[in-house]
Amino acid sequence: MKRILGISVLLLVVFLGTWLLSDVLTGRQSFLTGFNQENLLRRTALFGILGIGVAFVIITGGIDLSLGSVVCLVGVGFPWMAVQLDWPLWVALAVVLVVPVLIGYVHGLLVTKLSLQPFIVTLCGLLIYRGITRGFTGDQVAGFGNELKGLRWLANGEVPLFGGFGLPVPLIILAIVAVLASIFLNKTIYGRYLLALGNNEEAARFSGIDTDKMKILAYVICSSLAGLGGLLFVMDTNSAQPVDFGNIYELYAIAAAVLGGCSLRGGSGTIIGVLIGTALLQLLKNMTILVDWIPQNIEFAVIGSVILAGVIGDEVAKKVAAQRKLKASAS
Repeated sequence: MKRILGISVLLLVVFLGTWLLSDVLTGRQSFLTGFNQENLLRRTALFGILGIGVAFVIITGGIDLSLGSVVCLVGVGFPWMAVQLDWPLWVALAVVLVVPVLIGYVHGLLVTKLSLQPFIVTLCGLLIYRGITRGFTGDQVAGFGNELKGLRWLANGEVPLFGGFGLPVPLIILAIVAVLASIFLNKTIYGRYLLALGNNEEAARFSGIDTDKMKILAYVICSSLAGLGGLLFVMDTNSAQPVDFGNIYELYAIAAAVLGGCSLRGGSGTIIGVLIGTALLQLLKNMTILVDWIPQNIEFAVIGSVILAGVIGDEVAKKVAAQRKLKASAS
């Protein structure tokens, strides 16, 4: 809870700082415009789906570096099948929804049954899935053109509210995913199993938990949400280039999860924390675009510095709390 409070305060500080530097001090209105806020919410929603997925793997003590390539595989593959190859829509959708599930299942099997390191398995996946995508498309851009406008509303549509402001549809999808993920993680026995697995795998196994099955489930959830994210991303952009679509998206997702309280050692993490972490990263990216004196080409340096500061602060706070607890028990 303290971690969530801390990152929430940081989010508020960055929000107010961006408004002050981009709008107040310059005398113009760019940050608080309806267009910018809608776009910020849309990007937060899209990346939030990826962050929730990777959080399940991180909670078990694993990692998934293949998210961006899964996004590419699905995001490029869907318009390529539905438009370029003119496959029936339901067939193309079925393929891009099933393939990520199979990818997650294979990742889980390799990690559990062959005892391979998640880092190696998913790093290889990162290379393989993007290579496959570049291969079957011949490195050509895949897009929708003017087709499937109704379906693409799921990514670029909005629900009108007040004052001309619209609620992006992806934000509604994220809310549904977040609620389901939170219920699963906190209110079901399987969610408790995942947390127990991350805290102490050996103890979880001795207590009767099928740890292999839980790990496989985590990777399936992660890849499935990456596939959903890939669909929404390409529907939002209308086209995708296999050479760079989804590039480094996995780093944004992992960073959001870590900022939101998911320990890379496993065993801890909350969905609301992941959402706040995602919002913070997208806000920082928005700040580098709108604040004139911050060069856009140092975007990754700014984001990396904030992430590092957050992780260092978390570790320092844990050590201070442990020392206080030790002193209290000694006295």
